[in-house]
Amino acid sequence: MEALLMFPALLFLIFMGVPVAFALMGVAFVFGLFAFGEESFFLYTQKIEDIASNFVLAAVPMFVFMGAMLERSGIAENLFSAVHLWTRRLPGGLAIGTIIMCIIFAASTGVVGATETVVGLLAIPAMMRYKYNKSLISGTICAGGSLGTIIPPSVVVVVLGPIADVSIGDLMVGMIFPGLLLSFLYIVYILGLCILKPEAGPRRTLAPGEVELPLAEKLIITAKALVPPVAMIFAVLGSIMMGWAAPTEASALGALGAFLLTVLYGKCTWQTFKEAIVKTLTVTAMIMLILLGGSIFTGVFVGSGGMSIMRELIEAVNLGPWGLLFLFLALVFIAGFFLEWISILLIFVPLFIPFIRESWAATGYGGYFDPVWFCMLILVMIQSSYLSPPMAPAIFYLRGIAPPEITLKDMYKGVVPFLVIQGITLAIVMTFPQITLWLPKQLLGFN
Repeated sequence: MEALLMFPALLFLIFMGVPVAFALMGVAFVFGLFAFGEESFFLYTQKIEDIASNFVLAAVPMFVFMGAMLERSGIAENLFSAVHLWTRRLPGGLAIGTIIMCIIFAASTGVVGATETVVGLLAIPAMMRYKYNKSLISGTICAGGSLGTIIPPSVVVVVLGPIADVSIGDLMVGMIFPGLLLSFLYIVYILGLCILKPEAGPRRTLAPGEVELPLAEKLIITAKALVPPVAMIFAVLGSIMMGWAAPTEASALGALGAFLLTVLYGKCTWQTFKEAIVKTLTVTAMIMLILLGGSIFTGVFVGSGGMSIMRELIEAVNLGPWGLLFLFLALVFIAGFFLEWISILLIFVPLFIPFIRESWAATGYGGYFDPVWFCMLILVMIQSSYLSPPMAPAIFYLRGIAPPEITLKDMYKGVVPFLVIQGITLAIVMTFPQITLWLPKQLLGFN
């Protein structure tokens, strides 16, 4: 039973302000010594070797570097102009165009912070100029910026795959339809809101002296703006889907492509490259250190009998497979109020996935409780954690770039409808597993 005390001890340290990585390692070190004595050091060194030698995690710095370089490449400015050529006359057109831009940019970078920051800096002044509802502005930027969680390629998936022992390629391809579904529902909501309440997102009218561009010129501008990000998307996601490259190799292609695009746009200075490298080192070191802490924590918990106790408790409660699933998702949702995404993955997924695999085997591999499907549900919940106060990383990103007129009240109010949409998406993906499982099966031979 002592193993179960690891979780209260961990949460206590986190709420006391101890960094997550050190909280995980500290709790694991103390409980490991208590359970195994000096032999626990063999476990620690083994876990260090496991993380250091996991070649799949080599994709993490590549994706982070790709996002850091694309922030400075100039792609976003061209995309912003091209997308809004087509959406500006719609009700809420600037907000709809912002979501579309977030989809494209997220599919090019895989890093949530990069998408929200770059898109927000461009879209917020334009929507403020046309007197968009401040809550709608906030919700659109936060929800659209966090699409990088469930739009491939995603750094979250690169971390989730090894933890859940699920193919990153299957997850990358499997998240395409759920990600597009969520984005589509965002757009439907914005359009419906601005039709019913035109003052929330006024149509953009031509300024004095401004003329509507001919269709041919619009198509040329759009093509020029879309070619670079589409090339990036194909280099990363296309190479995985075609079977030409593993996710790690595809991430290297993406990093090279981002560097070349920055050179092509004339934005590649020594200062830019240095900032991208420093950001890559910082973010990668943070992720790897937390991964190491989570791996040691899980190893001590499992080794000291924690999983056996959990299994006995779950069997005693007798919730059944669906009851367990709802319990797991509820725990992840609640954890999202207080913990960052990587902490949620490391603490909960290693505990949940064995029970999901047992349920999957019990149903005869018929689709429900498939580990890939379960990981997709977790990703939707992780996306919700970006918008869920009090932590809400997306709101903190927005706070850093928003003008003073947009208050925290506007931000918290603005994300509520998008949280509801994420709940609807979760219910749809849960009810229809083939939304996730069909495409990997067709392209990758996934069973």
